[in-house]
Amino acid sequence: MFTLTDYDLSAGIVLHNLQSTMTSTTPPDVAAHAEALIPKFHLTRLLNSDQAGRRISLLGTIDSKPALLLAERAAFDTNPEILNNFSTSLRNIKNLGANDIYAWFLANSNPSDENPPPDFKLNLIYPCTDKHIKKYEQQRLRVVTETPEIYEKYVRPYMQAQREKGALNWVFNIIEGRTEQEDVIYRESGEEGFLLLPDLNWDRKTMGSLHLLGIVERRDIWSVRDLKKNMTEWVKHMREKMLEATVKLYPELERDELKLYVHCKSIPGRLLRRVTNRCVDQPTYYHFHIHIVHVSLEAGSTQATGKALGLENIISQLETMASSSSSPPGMQDVSLTYHLGERSDLWEKVYLPLKEEREVKVDGF
Repeated sequence: MFTLTDYDLSAGIVLHNLQSTMTSTTPPDVAAHAEALIPKFHLTRLLNSDQAGRRISLLGTIDSKPALLLAERAAFDTNPEILNNFSTSLRNIKNLGANDIYAWFLANSNPSDENPPPDFKLNLIYPCTDKHIKKYEQQRLRVVTETPEIYEKYVRPYMQAQREKGALNWVFNIIEGRTEQEDVIYRESGEEGFLLLPDLNWDRKTMGSLHLLGIVERRDIWSVRDLKKNMTEWVKHMREKMLEATVKLYPELERDELKLYVHCKSIPGRLLRRVTNRCVDQPTYYHFHIHIVHVSLEAGSTQATGKALGLENIISQLETMASSSSSPPGMQDVSLTYHLGERSDLWEKVYLPLKEEREVKVDGF
């Protein structure tokens, strides 16, 4: 992924695609022979399409002999002169959706054909904030452990401050029916209501990279910390309805081809009381949600081992929590270990001061 954070950035643009800047060290005669083989390739069949459609494996023949052609989108040219002209070089820009400061599109890179398929998936954040820039800029990562005490004293107040700044307007727009209603594929309203819609990073057609988002309606569940043992049946109900709605809308899929997972702070839970578990870094927004993806979708930065937990495991953890006579057992009693970028607010305002034994200035959140 490349972002424009190193250059003039009045809008954050996340670009998924590719122009090659690779150079060859092959002798010219050998290179010419190899290059002449590619146009002679005749397709027999597609073997595989992975990395969310960015890499394909083709079986075919060259001069009647079997051949494999593996094609992968090349990297962006990050030359500043090229980047300055990038946005104006795009053609056939088609908006897929818009909500608050977020919008997403399909586009082409100067196509020569009359009706070429899109080769760019664009996400636009405009106007973007410093927090968006920090999220997408390359930075060193740190592993931190959030104890129940650190959560209660520092992280919870930080989360509350972010919610009060209006960072969840786009979520509330969906919940309250103001935007993206045409994308909602399932909804239950009420105290324990939730809705299901496509994630903005999915192209909405490639089943192997399917990615849906389940968002709860109630606003008192900000993160995993708010899940209690007595919510287990509700979480199980959501799992069942989300699976049911997905296979109904996409009949080519079966239930056991779907994977449901959650992240550390904006999604369900962790282990048993007083157990430390490694999970993903903090989310951009603090409102409980569940990811539904195709099981063949390759684990990237958001669902790799140590960064996401399967919903089935979370349900089991909630079910096996010991009961308490004083208060319902829940994720507020668990220590969580996750990754943070050095430029993230939580690292700069909470964990770095704690590491350096300085005062955490809660009033500055």
